[in-house]
Amino acid sequence: MTNDKRDTLYPLKFRPILKPVIWGGSDICRFKNIQPERDGIGESWEISGVKGNVSVVSNGDLSGTSLDEMIQTYKGALVGNKIYEQFGPTFPLLIKFIDARDDLSIQVHPDDKLAKERHDSFGKTEMWYVVKATPDAFLYSGFEQQITPDEYVEKVKNNTFTDTLMRYEVQEGDVFFLPAGRVHAIGAGCFIAEIQQTSDITYRIYDYNRKDTAGNTRELHTELAKDAIDYNVQDSYQTTYEQAINQPVKLVTSSYFTTHLLELDRPMERDYQTIDSFVILICMGGSCTLNDNKGNSVHVAQGETVLVPAQSESIKLSPNGDCKLLETYAETGA
Repeated sequence: MTNDKRDTLYPLKFRPILKPVIWGGSDICRFKNIQPERDGIGESWEISGVKGNVSVVSNGDLSGTSLDEMIQTYKGALVGNKIYEQFGPTFPLLIKFIDARDDLSIQVHPDDKLAKERHDSFGKTEMWYVVKATPDAFLYSGFEQQITPDEYVEKVKNNTFTDTLMRYEVQEGDVFFLPAGRVHAIGAGCFIAEIQQTSDITYRIYDYNRKDTAGNTRELHTELAKDAIDYNVQDSYQTTYEQAINQPVKLVTSSYFTTHLLELDRPMERDYQTIDSFVILICMGGSCTLNDNKGNSVHVAQGETVLVPAQSESIKLSPNGDCKLLETYAETGA
């Protein structure tokens, strides 16, 4: 028997950090089975290392321990040796659910270089998975027509900026990868799972000239965004994939994270020996039992998120009927 403190690690759940906002809807508490239900919750931060919003473990012997404390104690055993070498005490990914009852502002995020220069922060590359959507739900991603930086400024001023963007009617299962620099916005009726770099740096480009109860418009970051925007035009900004049951489907591979979709109706084993990273599993629907190679077991239900420590060599997922999960882990190629 060993007294190595790493032996105490197991698949971890965290207390959700709920964000009440004016544009928030009523689906997050219902989706996550949080009682009593609360209206006006726009985001649930599932796993976060963002300063001031650090997640706290909710299950097992480590319940009540913050994610920061966990990294300080377990280092590479928790996050992966290469991940720890690159990011140190900072957890590199932020996992959210977003429920938009109204159209969100049009935004862009700086890349690592610009964010470091301006804010001493990481940039923000992210992805969206549409968990569900109302019949008229839409989002913006990327430019539909070529414009220059000066034209961008002018179009924001004359309220024609949205005419330049690619607009997508969305439905459950749609995926969008949003590298730093891509202009984007979530529209009303979208319920989205978001995986992103750990960063809270956002440049608000356009907010439809909306005013608050005091008659004030929100601050725009027109000039800051000007240098952060990727003005290149692509044919499409949506990620396409072929659905498959009982086998992993790769959705996104990037320098920051890799994400698979797992749709199960029978047990599946996942081998994590070669990735040298923690793994996050986000349950989109149904439920399953997760067993790791050390004999730890945890039940995962719709709306729950689990962090599998990097030292876990493998897991077995046993669905209770049908189960759908997003599986994501960090990369060190950036």
